[in-house]
Amino acid sequence: MAVAVVSANGSSEASPGASSQLPGISDLPNPTGTVPSFAPTSAPPPLDPKDFVASAKKDKAPLSPDILFPGTQLTMGETVYKKGPTADTENCASAAKATLPKVLDDNDCTRLIRVTYTKDDMAVTVGVAVFDTEAQATKAKQQADKKSVVKSLSGGGVEDFCSGAVCRTTTNAYGRYAYFTVAGFTAGKNVTEKDTPVFTTGDDLQEFTFRQIRRRGEAQASAAANE
Repeated sequence: MAVAVVSANGSSEASPGASSQLPGISDLPNPTGTVPSFAPTSAPPPLDPKDFVASAKKDKAPLSPDILFPGTQLTMGETVYKKGPTADTENCASAAKATLPKVLDDNDCTRLIRVTYTKDDMAVTVGVAVFDTEAQATKAKQQADKKSVVKSLSGGGVEDFCSGAVCRTTTNAYGRYAYFTVAGFTAGKNVTEKDTPVFTTGDDLQEFTFRQIRRRGEAQASAAANE
């Protein structure tokens, strides 16, 4: 086996058996000096959007009916709902009826925002109750029963609905917000289990409200992460 050995003057020559002249691993000099070490690094955990809507201390973004429910209409899937009147009060019990006023008062509701949307002969009012803490909102949701109903909101071209007729209601909570829907017919007809469109209307507005509250948390989390 021939190995090319480069000499100091840059010339080379074939040297049989030159591989036997190479130092073994044990003959190599030990490195001198300090070997640098690097501490393991990791990206900080992302901020949780829900934290920013879980308490009044962190949820500092402006809040109003038009901020929470912007525009003149909303689209869920292929269905378009027209926005009607809005209302905003610090007297939460005044915008609720049956067993809901007590539930809101007992858990120190600070504000109740309402908005009504319409589709054909149906209308739905969403009521968003604001509390100081997530625990209060969760407790309000748990204490609410089938008779815990937010008052329907009419006016501005929307006929009175769900005042005496049977209507479909929902209750939910996310962060420091509990939200309620009441959906029915503007002609005063009772809602039955066969009236699937009314159920869909209430579900759509409940889902939209959840998304809006969650987006509120996401926007504040993003702003805090960029500070």
